[in-house]
Order: sequence, then structure tokens, then C-alpha cells
Amino acid sequence: MSIHEVNLLRGRALRMLNSAKRSLFSGDYDIAAFMADQAVQLYLKSVILELTGEMPRTHVVRHLFNALRSILNKPDDIDQFVGKNRSLLIRLEEAYINSRYISREYEKEEAEELVGFAEEVIEFAKSLTGKTQT
Repeated sequence: MSIHEVNLLRGRALRMLNSAKRSLFSGDYDIAAFMADQAVQLYLKSVILELTGEMPRTHVVRHLFNALRSILNKPDDIDQFVGKNRSLLIRLEEAYINSRYISREYEKEEAEELVGFAEEVIEFAKSLTGKTQT
């Protein structure tokens, strides 16, 4: 693991979040929802990679949080966040599956909610490590 790999993933995650926002603006709600999930996945993976030197092999956001829970030894903080946001986390994960395997269209409000939540998840991940991460 190198800091270059971490920064590459983190930068990619933030670009995906920006892409999700652009997709919202242009009315591509399905892509916005998918990119929101991808941004969260990559950002959480970048934190795990930085802390452990290993890349998780899952696309399930709740599994990534579970890994962070163990690594950071902050079960209360993470359990509270996951518990409070369980339905949004599930919907974010479903955006990944739906975009790949199911014919499902997202509405504007739903995509906006998922993109906004992706921003919240990334900010929460930053707060867990106590760093101002780019």
C-alpha cells in the first residue's frame, strides 16, 4: 500500500461524488444514484486501505462500516450512525444492484436524497479518523 494508492482512490471517490451531482443537474437520476454509491464505497475503501494496507473485496457499504468498526475500535460511533441511517444505507447499496441488474428508474427526489446522503457518509468517515481528508 502506498499513500499514492490511497489518494488515487480517495480522489476517484470525490470525483464520483461530483459526477453524481452533475448527473442530478442534467436529469440522469439513475446514474446519480449509482455514482453516489460508488463514491461512498471508494471513499470507505480508501480509509480502510490507509489504515490497514489492504483493500476490502466487498461492495456492501454496511460491510465496509463493519470493517471500519473493528479497525478503528469505535463501535459506538459507527453503530449509532449505521443504526440511524440503516434504510438510507440499504437504499444506497440497492442503487449499485439496481443499476447493474434490475430495470429500475430513480426519481429526482430519491436521487437527490442519495447524493446528499453520500456526502454525509463521506463527512462521517472523515470525522472517524480525525483527519481533514481531501
